[in-house]
Amino acid sequence: MKVDIRIDPGCGEPSVTITAPAMTDELRALAVRLEGGGVLIGWAGDTAVPLSEGEILRCYGEDKGVKVQAAGGVYDLRERLYELEAKLDRHTFVRISHSEIVNLRKITALDLSLTGTIRVTLAGGAVCYASRRYVKKMKEALGL
Repeated sequence: MKVDIRIDPGCGEPSVTITAPAMTDELRALAVRLEGGGVLIGWAGDTAVPLSEGEILRCYGEDKGVKVQAAGGVYDLRERLYELEAKLDRHTFVRISHSEIVNLRKITALDLSLTGTIRVTLAGGAVCYASRRYVKKMKEALGL
């Protein structure tokens, strides 16, 4: 990807123009991040809690809903996992199973000794497992 930056002292507010041959999911995700869309809204009952991508440990499916585990606790989300996968930065978040997405920057340990899977330990001690189907994808994301 080519990046051009032009400095104009007379410009009031920074703006970004993306030139591409066609609209892709990657471009949509980039536009959302550039517009400040890197914030999710977690729900604790009737209380909305804004969560930045840096706070999120993992997003997972539970009881026919989606939850997000962050530094401040566990909250409900109104998005589906496939929507989150498209919305979150694909270089920071990776799907490790059908029902779970983790923040690569919050991984504190990996146990590769298990046959066909990876045991993932996140900041705060949360433990989750990469399913066989997603092991290759996770290894690629981590450069293993």
